[in-house]
Amino acid sequence: MIARFEEIDWCPTAKGAISLRRRRDPSSGTEVYEVKLDDDFLMSSQFTAGEIALARLGLEPLPDADLDVIVGGLGLGYTAHAVLEDPRVRSLIVVEALDEVIGWHQRHLVPLGAGLTSDPRCRLLQADFFSLAADPGGFDSAVPGRRFHAIVVDIDHSPHHLLDPAHAAFYRPDGLRALTGRLHPGGVFALWSNDPPDEHFTTDLAQTFHESQAHVIEFPNPLQERTATNTVYIARTQPTQT
Repeated sequence: MIARFEEIDWCPTAKGAISLRRRRDPSSGTEVYEVKLDDDFLMSSQFTAGEIALARLGLEPLPDADLDVIVGGLGLGYTAHAVLEDPRVRSLIVVEALDEVIGWHQRHLVPLGAGLTSDPRCRLLQADFFSLAADPGGFDSAVPGRRFHAIVVDIDHSPHHLLDPAHAAFYRPDGLRALTGRLHPGGVFALWSNDPPDEHFTTDLAQTFHESQAHVIEFPNPLQERTATNTVYIARTQPTQT
């Protein structure tokens, strides 16, 4: 039996004070893990439908075996875990800005930590995802310019509700065009958003990628006694012509 509420870890970072909390849900009795950055709630293990759908929808269009995948943002690990559930995945690099979050997984303070850190396909990389996306060398310093079959991102609340204003360039046309150069032909960019589909962003995706779509993911929110939604954007580069 755990306490009704417990702060597992708290530490100051360059982006603000980050905390990992655990509580017992009074209605179900289940353990709920939550992450806050200062006073901003980032994620909860009670609501993971969007993160899981992000991974599955991102990999679904890919016909290849031996997939190489990037996940931007580690958090509680649900997106990365869903990627690794796909047997076609050969390698996964999870790019996380905060070393403290990686430490939670390495120390097995979160439920999925042991599985992620013991999977030989998975590498947790402490780095700024947006800096690597804009860097000519790309995401893998050992193989400059390396391309991937999917780049799956769950960092900001939405393309316009950002954790850091410096991220904004990534979501603009020039940033999206640069991202296409990190993908194989037919590769997929998948993005999670807490907001409804954004008309301006969907237009930018359509003008940058070969095809794109916004999926609305519905899931129950017992705290508010209503159905909640996330948006998952899926965009694909031009497949190889045969």
